[in-house]
Amino acid sequence: MSSPRSESIADLQRLRRGRPRRGWLTRSFRLQVMLLVGVLLAGMLLAQGAYLNHRKGEIVSQQMGERALAVALSVASIPELIAAFDDPDPSATIQPIAERIRRETGARYVVVGNTDSLRYSHPLPERLGKRMVGGDNDRALLHGESYVSEATGSLGEAMRGKTPVFDAEGNIIGIVSVGFMLDRVAMDVTEHTSLGWWLVALMIVLGFAGAYLLSRHLKKVILGLEPYEIARLAMEKEAILQSIHEGILAVNREGQITLVNQQARRFLGLPPAERVLGQPIQQVVPNSRLSEVLERGERQFDQEMWLGDHPVVVNRVPILDGGEIEGAVSTFRSRREIVDLSNALSAASRDVDMLRAQAHEYSNKLYTISGMLQLDRIDDALALIHQENARQQEQMSFLMQHVADPVISGTLLGKMTRARELCVALEIDEHSSLSSPLTVTGQEVMMTVIGNLLDNACHAAQQRGNDGQVRLFFTDLGEQLLIEVEDNGPGVAAEHVEAIFDEGFSTKPGKHRGLGLALVSRLCREHGGAITLEESELGGACFTAVLDRSLCRTSQPVEAGSPLS
Repeated sequence: MSSPRSESIADLQRLRRGRPRRGWLTRSFRLQVMLLVGVLLAGMLLAQGAYLNHRKGEIVSQQMGERALAVALSVASIPELIAAFDDPDPSATIQPIAERIRRETGARYVVVGNTDSLRYSHPLPERLGKRMVGGDNDRALLHGESYVSEATGSLGEAMRGKTPVFDAEGNIIGIVSVGFMLDRVAMDVTEHTSLGWWLVALMIVLGFAGAYLLSRHLKKVILGLEPYEIARLAMEKEAILQSIHEGILAVNREGQITLVNQQARRFLGLPPAERVLGQPIQQVVPNSRLSEVLERGERQFDQEMWLGDHPVVVNRVPILDGGEIEGAVSTFRSRREIVDLSNALSAASRDVDMLRAQAHEYSNKLYTISGMLQLDRIDDALALIHQENARQQEQMSFLMQHVADPVISGTLLGKMTRARELCVALEIDEHSSLSSPLTVTGQEVMMTVIGNLLDNACHAAQQRGNDGQVRLFFTDLGEQLLIEVEDNGPGVAAEHVEAIFDEGFSTKPGKHRGLGLALVSRLCREHGGAITLEESELGGACFTAVLDRSLCRTSQPVEAGSPLS
């Protein structure tokens, strides 16, 4: 059986196959990544290689110039060469020395001249005695400096080291010029930098190969989708999240909100999303149970609760990645329509039950009156009719005077009729009162609490036979709503007291039991109250439910004695 993840991946792949075609460059994310990374890496390598090789060329050129100058300084310090300046024919001594040094050092030429720049040595003998070419001898002959220069001599453009020749008294008597041709220097530079360029080229090739592998990996990670497809899916997802009728709230492993849609903000009364995202869930929604999901990793489904006046069903599930909890998601599904339908069905069911009970009760009374009339007991029949009418009027009058909410009045009237059908005496304490009408939520909660408690009490009191008795007290005086229901049944065993409010626990036989008291207990907790169990003065059990008075409307209380709508 395929997993949901594999099905979603298959859907994305089908979407990819069915996407519209675009230009070869814009539609291929892999090609874009490869070109972008490759070109960027190639540009960086070329720039770095050019700089390094340029610096290397400068260093080679500088070393060649320093080499030429070192040779010139060595030649200028030879004693034989210095002494030859006083000979009638200096070239006879200087030429052999200069040529030997030229061949040993690899220089293009070693030229020695006098203070008039007339040559005493030259690689070409026919140029002996002629003036040196280049015009760069003044610094040596006039100022006695040793330096490196680039100039065009008789043999071509060269890098030359020049230094003066001093006699024993320190006077300048001549000049030595050692030259390396610039084309030779350029060849040396090329030879030394070619390896660097080959390495740069190799790194560029490897860079493009790495860019290709990276693009393949990224393409695999994003399930083969193109950027515009991912952007479209993101916009569609956002549109779906904001348009659905379910509220969605997600947190990360630190409990910070990462996603909240419009419906969730409406349910929870939250500010705009940009003010909520990144905030701890406990600060934004103090009663949230998502922290329990993050701690335990347990899933919570179909949890019913009220958000303000809105009933919702909540699901909470952890986000797992490799068995690790990475976050949690909570969804809120409105129960308003279901609740409205349930209320309508409950009201119809109550009406049916009440009518059925009344029909059963009044059919017995009609049979009794018919028998009395047949026995010619007219006065007794009239007395029975007056007695029944007085009781009904008394019940209606009490409810009209003490209960301001018509829905609760109808519920109590139905329960009283149902109790008579079960042969249980249901008594409403004369000090009971509900002076303010309830909100829609208040009506739902009060009907549930009173209905379940009276049903359980009547069931318990029914075990006493015709002596069954149930007493109801309620009031909205003070800051809370108080409902107290007691009976003269067998009560609750001591070993069951702790579990009586647990969902699924029941002392009654049969399936689908143990829901009523659990529901009442949860509603009391959710609405600022609680429910307690103690022994009744009637001998059975006494349940006391406390609810927050916010379930009552804030409008002016209804005057006592106002008619039921």
